[in-house]
Amino acid sequence: MALGELERAVMAQLWTAEEPLTVRDVHDRLERELAYTTVMTVLGRLAKKGLVRQERDGKAYRYAAASSREQMAAELMLDALGDVGEDRTAALVAFVDRVGPAEAEALRRALDTPANGTPRPAEGSPGS
Repeated sequence: MALGELERAVMAQLWTAEEPLTVRDVHDRLERELAYTTVMTVLGRLAKKGLVRQERDGKAYRYAAASSREQMAAELMLDALGDVGEDRTAALVAFVDRVGPAEAEALRRALDTPANGTPRPAEGSPGS
């Protein structure tokens, strides 16, 4: 789910916050002239999309990102891969061709070490 420029700016504030923020907090942190109600509307839309958590705090709400920036980026990449149809491999190759050497190495390490932290056996070795 792609975000607009203002939604990205609001999410950036939530991701960098140490605790959930009120609409006023987000409004004051944004470096642009916006109406308070505009920020309130954007936060409400992000909550409906499931991208932010909305918590009641007295008469107001506090907002926090529902997932990390990295988790959201991964979801966007998976959504994009779903849109390319059956040729996901070509899309992945095109992506890897555009990343720099450091990112390519990070991808190699991630592919070699699954989420549980146990390295995968090399191709052709026992257990592969």
